[in-house]
Amino acid sequence: MSDTKTNALCAQLLHHHGLQLAPGDSVVPAIVPTAVYHLPGTPADAPYQYGRFHNPTWDALESSLSVLEQAETVIFPSGMAAITAALMSSVKAADRVLLPSDGYYTTRALIEKFLAGLGVQMETRPTASFAEGSFDGYRVVFIESPSNPGLDLCDIAAVTSAAKAAGAFVIADNTTMTPLGQRPLDLGADAVVNADTKAVNGHSDALMGHVSSRDSAFCQRLRDWRRFGGATPGPFEAWQVFRGLETLEVRFARMCDSALRLAQALEGHPALTALRYPGLPSHPGHAIAKRQMRTFGSMMTLTLKDGAAADRFIHDCELVQPSTSFGGVRTCAERRDRWGDSVEPGFVRLSVGIEPTDCLIESITRALKKP
Repeated sequence: MSDTKTNALCAQLLHHHGLQLAPGDSVVPAIVPTAVYHLPGTPADAPYQYGRFHNPTWDALESSLSVLEQAETVIFPSGMAAITAALMSSVKAADRVLLPSDGYYTTRALIEKFLAGLGVQMETRPTASFAEGSFDGYRVVFIESPSNPGLDLCDIAAVTSAAKAAGAFVIADNTTMTPLGQRPLDLGADAVVNADTKAVNGHSDALMGHVSSRDSAFCQRLRDWRRFGGATPGPFEAWQVFRGLETLEVRFARMCDSALRLAQALEGHPALTALRYPGLPSHPGHAIAKRQMRTFGSMMTLTLKDGAAADRFIHDCELVQPSTSFGGVRTCAERRDRWGDSVEPGFVRLSVGIEPTDCLIESITRALKKP
């Protein structure tokens, strides 16, 4: 997608809710904390019937996300709830599912712990070689590019084309990039999932996720799963994410610009044994990144000599928050080996926030110089 079209969508997003208002309405969506609605007569005639089915605050968020995704959108109470809904709405017993072996581990754990017992068969493939090999026989091909936490890339358009030609339904996890950094639906994916807990909300104070698709039948299955499975978002959390969504463009631009400058400043640093960022020519997927990503993202990986050095760096840097998750306004980092990821003990996932860039670079380089 061109910058001109993306900019137009961001402008439309900010005024989309306002165009639906009557004189005297609140410009900010209302938080509607109710489990029940007034239902005289025939319930089917009412736009809202029960709190597990519908909520006006959900509608406001879904409508705005649909503008940004340019696709029908259904929200869920967390990113994993969105992933679960996408899988439960697209697989059945005995179906084969292909996942990245180096992607977010909880997606694989969901299938291993629960869906495998229902007959779903999971196979994995490294993200960097995801386009290699056949897609025959898979009901769902699940893409994550860049992968979390290793930031490997695959050619989304090539994978989706080959997978769909083989009859697969393609789901892309776009959490690391958001709809502003990468457009998997435009690259051919059937559905996109996003953990809005991360950059979309941006303030690290609400759990939320969404699934977007241009397949209306699939979206109806998502809503059925939410209704009958009970994956119900809270109205206050939906309002928080709506609030965060309105500043996503300016926050994400700052985060990505700072990440690129920081990666350039740290490349070759003697305290690091490896650094990976898609915006650097040294990244093995840099050519793919330039082709399919509007920006290079706000995350990078740093590998220090050992776990103790990694922990010391995170502790000593006053502008780095030691925490899991990413995409918030504060730069945060964690040593991913502690969660059992297949990485070196000194591997650090660093998510760049919105701190003044020069201050952030100075703080990180100073912490890396400490013995």
